[in-house]
Amino acid sequence: MPVITSIEDLKRMHRARTPRMFYDYAESGSYTEQTFRENTTDFQQIRLRQKVAVDMSNRTLASDMIGFPVSMPVALAPVGFTGMQDADGEIKAARAAEAFGVPFCLSTMSICSIEDVKEHTTKPFMFQLYVMRDQEFLAAIIERAKKANCSALVLTLDLQILGQRHKDLKNGLSAPPKLTIPTMLDLATRWRWGSGMLRTKRRSFGNIVGHAKGVTDAGNLSSWTAEQFDPQLDWDKIAAIRDMWGGKLILKGILDADDARRAADFGADAIIVSNHGGRQLDGALSSIRMLPEIVKAVGDRVEIHLDSGIRSGQDVLKALALGAHGTWIGRAWIYGLGAMGQAGVTAALEVIRKELDITMALCGERDIKNVGRHNVLVPTRWENEYT
Repeated sequence: MPVITSIEDLKRMHRARTPRMFYDYAESGSYTEQTFRENTTDFQQIRLRQKVAVDMSNRTLASDMIGFPVSMPVALAPVGFTGMQDADGEIKAARAAEAFGVPFCLSTMSICSIEDVKEHTTKPFMFQLYVMRDQEFLAAIIERAKKANCSALVLTLDLQILGQRHKDLKNGLSAPPKLTIPTMLDLATRWRWGSGMLRTKRRSFGNIVGHAKGVTDAGNLSSWTAEQFDPQLDWDKIAAIRDMWGGKLILKGILDADDARRAADFGADAIIVSNHGGRQLDGALSSIRMLPEIVKAVGDRVEIHLDSGIRSGQDVLKALALGAHGTWIGRAWIYGLGAMGQAGVTAALEVIRKELDITMALCGERDIKNVGRHNVLVPTRWENEYT
């Protein structure tokens, strides 16, 4: 067993063990990937304030997210194609999150279905919804999430139109992968991945195939999904979905103060400051760069979470210090899953927990709920550099 001390260790293992098209799917952004890169590099510009001669004993990372207790304020974000990173990936990740005491959110575009994850877990998980044109499918998948006792609906707002990701197009991304000569040559070197896939029946989008009208296999799935993301999603449709759902609602993809105010007026239980991991509007500011402005606009009216760019426990602390109540990780746990399956997801969470705990202590705090703006230093004019 290799010694894992950082998320970067898991990333290297993920790249070596997972087929190229699925590694590239996780490790890419749209167009020039400027926003994808700055999501992480902007965290590096924030510095921590060291404090000494303080009692560092009896520390706690325990917190809550939308009223649910968590062992640390970190959730596993929804990621499509997860079951292609490692066989039955969503089930493995949900189990790891449950054992760790943090939330897991299942993507609409998951390989394992809502029912699959429900069958293999004992506690409620969240469900992320992409709004589709097919109203019959939309109503049915919301009902399925309710039947599975999902704890919250995470409604993604920033994928009405799919941003172009060059690597996915060049790799011919699909689930299951199309057996072209380059793909077969790549798969031949990923014996561990292939062995897992041979043992599972879950190789396509479990929430869609067999549930959407006319979608019976991978052959007619691609044409259905290409036409289904609803470009007309607006606040009226969001309200209709809220009423249809009837439970806790989180709005994901907020990157503008005016949109944040609208979400607060709307009565969302939380918003997630996110640019979809740099996979949609390339050239947008990073999530951490936009966080202070959004906190200033609505910080006392709606619970604010942050997603996109977190690769360490220090990043988590920086986001909390700038006003986030909770954080979401995507690529960090995907690296772990691709590297070592469920054990890798647990390893990713352990890395983040240890970094968060030690960093909090060295900043002079014993309770994660006390972390605030006084714990960090932000570059002069960093928050108002662009007008």
